[in-house]
Amino acid sequence: MSDSEKNGTVKQEDFSLNSVPAHSSTLEDHSHLPSRPSISFDSPFAFFRSLSLRFVSLWSRSFALAFLYGQLLSSGLTVMSVITTELVKHDWVLPSTQTFFPYVILCSVYTPYTIYKYGFIGWCKLIIRDGWKYFCLILLDFEGGFLYVKAFGYTDLLSCSLLDAWNIPVCMFVCYMLIGVRYHWTQILGALICIGGLGLLVASDVATNKNGEAPRRAEGDGFMIAAATLYGTANALEEVFVRKSPIYEVLGQMGMWGMIVSATQASILEHKKWMSTTWDSTTSTRFFTPECAGVPVGYSMQMVLFRLASSPYFNLSLLTSDFYSLLFGLSISRAHSYEMLTHHYRPYWLYFIAFVIVITGLVVYFCHAKLEEQGNNDIKRPHYIANDQSNDEMKA
Repeated sequence: MSDSEKNGTVKQEDFSLNSVPAHSSTLEDHSHLPSRPSISFDSPFAFFRSLSLRFVSLWSRSFALAFLYGQLLSSGLTVMSVITTELVKHDWVLPSTQTFFPYVILCSVYTPYTIYKYGFIGWCKLIIRDGWKYFCLILLDFEGGFLYVKAFGYTDLLSCSLLDAWNIPVCMFVCYMLIGVRYHWTQILGALICIGGLGLLVASDVATNKNGEAPRRAEGDGFMIAAATLYGTANALEEVFVRKSPIYEVLGQMGMWGMIVSATQASILEHKKWMSTTWDSTTSTRFFTPECAGVPVGYSMQMVLFRLASSPYFNLSLLTSDFYSLLFGLSISRAHSYEMLTHHYRPYWLYFIAFVIVITGLVVYFCHAKLEEQGNNDIKRPHYIANDQSNDEMKA
């Protein structure tokens, strides 16, 4: 936590998208940061030696943390997908209701802490002055998740996987438009390498007959494109918010507004299904408890990753989730060997190559720009709260 978060006395200008610095090399002065070792083309030996020095320079503490957080979030996405699949098998298809409970936990954890830091009056001012921004953000995030779940019911896995990658260029474009990001060609190359790895993962799914059916392909593809667009935009905006405001403020507001939006939509669209759906202790213990515990932790790590790296890097990291799905499936199959024989579950060799390609793309993404150059963290309390607290301290 920065000093400005602790004392809240630093004056901050009105929160606007135009006031947020860019990621790479446009609006910020990073001349004080040590640069990457240059690549030498004088001789083959000099080239490979300089290339190895450039590779070694990548592995700073911040890069290692960003890489670790990205892969933990990717594996966590796999667990959430498995939970959703198991809920569907138990005839529990209530996407809006399902997301309501994690939002409740998120709100219960971070909103009281926000009130403690800002005071109840300050928290009320936050809702009045900036609440509409978080409401718009949660609409993008929540509706993106809702359409994502809907898409799987209408189209096949191939279309879902390929179209879901649309959120990466959307996120990069929104960052470019709103906060002036200028991407180096190596960053674009790294993104393309990661998407190429995704293509191999999709090819593996098709080769192993995991593609499924597409009863209403056009509608499902439309849902997935819309979901990817909303997700990419929401991730870019989350990075904007979390680089300017304390994490507890952002997550507290997301939890509160997410709880309201999900409860409203669930009551409208799913109230009839509530009566026919099985609500028992097994469903609660096996599925809801892990999800309610995991989603808030995932959101917290996601916000830290946005500060360490960037929202496009977060989306690129999630491309390895299919590989973790394979490992999860193999572990289940080893625990129940008869299931491997029944469902013919076999690892396909392209999975491993695709995973290496995606990881290579993540490394290439930062081979030119350091993590510190991806964005400036200027974390301050809202100026109207900081000023009030400064006046109270002066009166005291």
